[in-house]
Amino acid sequence: MTSSQAIETANLRKVYNGKVAVADLSLSVPRGEVFGFLGPNGAGKTTSLKMLLGLAAPTSGSGQLLGRPIGDPSARARAGFLPEHFRFHDWLTGAEFLDLHGQLYGMKQADRRQRAPELLARVGLAEHGDKRLRGYSKGMLQRIGLAQALLNRPEIVFLDEPTSGLDPVGRILVRDIIRELRAQGTTVFLNSHLLSEVEITCDRVTFIKRGAVVRSASLSEMGRGALPVEIRIGALPAGALSDLLSGLSRWGRDARVEDGRLHMIVDDEASLPDMARWLVGQGIDLYGLIPQRLSLEEMFLQIVGADGGL
Repeated sequence: MTSSQAIETANLRKVYNGKVAVADLSLSVPRGEVFGFLGPNGAGKTTSLKMLLGLAAPTSGSGQLLGRPIGDPSARARAGFLPEHFRFHDWLTGAEFLDLHGQLYGMKQADRRQRAPELLARVGLAEHGDKRLRGYSKGMLQRIGLAQALLNRPEIVFLDEPTSGLDPVGRILVRDIIRELRAQGTTVFLNSHLLSEVEITCDRVTFIKRGAVVRSASLSEMGRGALPVEIRIGALPAGALSDLLSGLSRWGRDARVEDGRLHMIVDDEASLPDMARWLVGQGIDLYGLIPQRLSLEEMFLQIVGADGGL
């Protein structure tokens, strides 16, 4: 029976020479999801990826990749991986490089000959397949690395900073490929410092801090719940402000006047219509009740902290 989870881990821990690199990695990533893995430098993200791929053995804990114990060769054969710091064989041409990796995957020659040109075209390198990698720019190397990660038609793809070194056109290309993978039912595990890209492409994110998961939620869920709101109203009678702030407290907290406008944190977005009706019922001219949604970057700072938790 196929597991509905692409990744499942419980209390994975990794210690190097007495230093804790990952303290507690507990994840559950459904198949077909684009999953963002976020945290500051030194939080243990790269070590976590290595454990999931079986490139580093955990000190303790357990986990499964595609329904098999992490490190199982049959699961790794169904995964693709683009590391952040790659070192490719620069004496090979782009086509030779993909053919070599196809052989390492055990792909048949006919399949390799069909798949390599398809991927070269998909990553915008169709005219550079006969060019040696030593002549590739950093962005071209990033693209050929993405092509090799997709070569074996993986069920899950691990992308570690896939847009580093890419210009805006290249970032759009990666974004489109990730969307195509999701449409095909492929799971994408994305680690990126470009939070705007994560916000656009991911279904769900997990924040890791000091080697441990501190929060995991879908981006749609993170947009619900407590919400900053700006309230634009007409002039109030003298002495009416304190009563107004007191009345608003039933829907949230931190009601205050700032730059001539009312601001507060609403506990539930669903309460906004009730707030609007109450304000109008008090005889107040209501010109706007405007939710101020947090960006993923602002969420990152709230959850991880401005100092990255170091």
